[in-house]
Amino acid sequence: MASSAGPEIERLIALLAKLPGLGPRSARRATLMLLKRRDQLLTPLSQALADAAARVRTCSSCGALDTTEPCAICADASRDRTLICVVEEVGSIWAMERASAFRGRYHVLGGLLSALDGIGPESLRITALTQRAADETVAEVILALPATVDGQTTAHYLADRLAGAGVKISMLARGVPVGGDLDWLDDGTIAQAMRARRPA
Repeated sequence: MASSAGPEIERLIALLAKLPGLGPRSARRATLMLLKRRDQLLTPLSQALADAAARVRTCSSCGALDTTEPCAICADASRDRTLICVVEEVGSIWAMERASAFRGRYHVLGGLLSALDGIGPESLRITALTQRAADETVAEVILALPATVDGQTTAHYLADRLAGAGVKISMLARGVPVGGDLDWLDDGTIAQAMRARRPA
């Protein structure tokens, strides 16, 4: 079928379709909206993308994304330097910060161990984590990884690697979410909540 749009438009659609949650149809709708509202959306978006590409870098300490080196969290002297929270990707840091539930430092692994995908320990920032955990100021490493097979495999591997570092190793609690209805939860979540029960 012949293309109904020029190569510039087709390229924009193809690039947008690569984003998570956007398939070809959604990418076409987004492209149309951007082109219709060029001054309000397309031009500012293209400038924001250019700025981000030029200025955002990976923090050499924790692996987060920021425009400063080290990142704002690592540079914040008010944060608890005895705690390191290990996360899979930067998006998990953003979620934790939105919740204002953690005031320590982070460590981004850059993925999870996965034999099926060919991701081994050398593909992740595990050596950097063990080096940070060996710092005498660190007292606890919190493994905040997904409750998936790969997430749990990675957590157990990290616990073994960190066993000799002399730090407390903990994992996030799992179970019934706040406002959760038991009828809507999967069996694994209910089972985990029952195992992790605490005194009322």
